[in-house]
Amino acid sequence: MYFLTSVNAMDNDSKLKFTNEVILVPLCLVLMLWVVFWAEFRFGWQLKYYGIYPLKTEGLRGILFGPFIHGDLKHLFNNSIPLLVLTTALFYFYRNIKWKVLLLGILLTGLLTWLIGRPALHIGASGVVYLLAAFLFFKGIFSRQYQLTALALVVVFLYGSLLWYLFPIDPRISWEGHLSGFAVGFVFALIFRKNPIETKKYAWEKEEFDPDSDPFLKHFDEEGNFIEQLPEEESEPPPQIKITYTVKPVKDKDADTKD
Repeated sequence: MYFLTSVNAMDNDSKLKFTNEVILVPLCLVLMLWVVFWAEFRFGWQLKYYGIYPLKTEGLRGILFGPFIHGDLKHLFNNSIPLLVLTTALFYFYRNIKWKVLLLGILLTGLLTWLIGRPALHIGASGVVYLLAAFLFFKGIFSRQYQLTALALVVVFLYGSLLWYLFPIDPRISWEGHLSGFAVGFVFALIFRKNPIETKKYAWEKEEFDPDSDPFLKHFDEEGNFIEQLPEEESEPPPQIKITYTVKPVKDKDADTKD
């Protein structure tokens, strides 16, 4: 049986900051996929039988093991790059809920695949890729914050073509795994409503703002019309200025003239 793939083939906490975890955890996650693939090739193991087999009790183990198993090198490579990029974005922008989204997302995606999938082995990490892509996109749109909206647009630009594989266009590809991950990511975007980035407010948007004390707004009335400010009348009369004139007699020049 050929494998089915899910490509198968506010406070300080609200501020974005880079930590070692942002890059180390995604790298370790992708490295685990490659180690499992190497071990399977090196020792001749047939790990595909640990994938998800829908509606079979033994198929439930695939919920945990299936995402780490891949059918061939191309299958593994196609999942590694988007998984690295999307997990890094998740850990950077959503560090307060990253583990909930990742771990619960893997479990729920696998369980939904087990419920709706065809009777075949479903392996690969692409269900997780669809989970992260859907969550980052919809959460960014719902947040109405420019950083997260920009991230959503980047996800669409890079991985918008993944949308086609939500449909059964290739019998070897587990579109059920893709659809499961996409659905879980969308639901998570609705459940985790709190935005990870503090929304900045201008002074006049804050509750404690008093428009009467604002030096700029006092020049406008309630309808927004400009009020011309006339100079206030002086309460005291201006001081009186006393001018004293001294008149000196002018000597008559004609009296000194001689014939």
